[in-house]
Amino acid sequence: MTNNRKEILFSNKFIQKYLDDESTVLSKKEYKFAEIASSLAYCLKSFSNIDKLLDYICLICKHIFNQKIIIIIPLNYKGEIWIENVKISASDECFKIQEGIHSFLNKFNFSKNFKIKEIHTFENALKNNYKEYKIETDKILSRGKCRGFIYIFSKELDGDCITDESNFNFIKNCLAVGLENYFLIKINKKHENVDREISTGAEIQSKLLPEHCPIIYGVDLAAHCRPALQLGGDYYDFMCLKTNISEKRKEKARWALVIGDVMGKGIPAGLLMTMLRGMLRAEVLTGLPPDRILHDLNQLAINDLDQSHRFVTLFYSDYDPRTRKLRFANAAHNPPLLWKSSDQKIIKLDAEGLVLGLQKDAEYRCGEIKLNEKDLILYYTDGVIDTSNSLGERFDEERLIKIFTKLCKQSNTSQEILNKIFKKLDDFTGQNRHLEDDASMVIFQLQ
Repeated sequence: MTNNRKEILFSNKFIQKYLDDESTVLSKKEYKFAEIASSLAYCLKSFSNIDKLLDYICLICKHIFNQKIIIIIPLNYKGEIWIENVKISASDECFKIQEGIHSFLNKFNFSKNFKIKEIHTFENALKNNYKEYKIETDKILSRGKCRGFIYIFSKELDGDCITDESNFNFIKNCLAVGLENYFLIKINKKHENVDREISTGAEIQSKLLPEHCPIIYGVDLAAHCRPALQLGGDYYDFMCLKTNISEKRKEKARWALVIGDVMGKGIPAGLLMTMLRGMLRAEVLTGLPPDRILHDLNQLAINDLDQSHRFVTLFYSDYDPRTRKLRFANAAHNPPLLWKSSDQKIIKLDAEGLVLGLQKDAEYRCGEIKLNEKDLILYYTDGVIDTSNSLGERFDEERLIKIFTKLCKQSNTSQEILNKIFKKLDDFTGQNRHLEDDASMVIFQLQ
């Protein structure tokens, strides 16, 4: 059957004219139903107008099954009465009764939090109000879920039940599929819109992380963030404490290096990370020592973090290339690993301090260390060590220290070390397994 032929069959005008012919013989009726079924199948494959589909179903039921009045009460995707799409179809002699049913439906006020027991009350009231009709009721079911109700009025009080007919059940099932498909289309479009918004948010957030590592005198830097979802809660940054100086002078100026992790992942964590970034960048320009920076940042962010029921771990450090001194403070973040080249061993850079957003008057300690040539520091978030493999084993800190120690003993650039650690992480988790949490690393190496 061509599409043009199907479009003709789908038109209400054609159906009305074709079905009103009462002289049609039985074999013609069977052929007629086959044609209508084919047109209905085409409709289900290509429709986007639920109102037209409901009108079509009402028209078919009224004429194919010679019924006087048909009522279709669909439910929306929330399972509530879809009052604006309730359909009533009646033959010409029942036009006044149709108006009465409309009025009856409007008076019967279904609650917003619709419960199935309300439909039983409605059905009893309907039957008591129209005792002269035999009223058959049936649920419209799709995948075991109720998608609505259908009511058939007939004058033959003792006639056969139309709900037992195979043709009726075919039409009813097509209606159920149509309603289900309509909701799936709507949900899919909603998800597509959300995905677009998340993709846009992820693109914006990725631009908030440093596009490239800055040039700091005597330092080789590398950094990368791998979010578990499109939006992540990990954060790292490099900020020069002097703003109104040339790029050449910035190389020997004091630099802030920070890494943090918002509890959780996805959109909420990403939004909080973005908020925290703005606050921190404003604080850094004060030039205060790391412990004061974290103290003031906690004061600024605690109300927002408390309302979101989340907290943030953050390691803040600043480095002076002229003295090679690194000052640092820690808000309960994973302590960075420092490779002391002269001693050929790893030490942890840590200082006492609570997570941001937990306690308003939290205090932080400031640590300081002088670095030497070939020393390396690995800043990382807990998504690195909390990653698990198919056996449920964690990558853990001990494994990270062993890998980092081995790489530090070799002649690798910071970028090579970063790439090799991520490669080890991928090998450990296995193929087709995604990170369970955002994973970020920064490699800081003295040349």
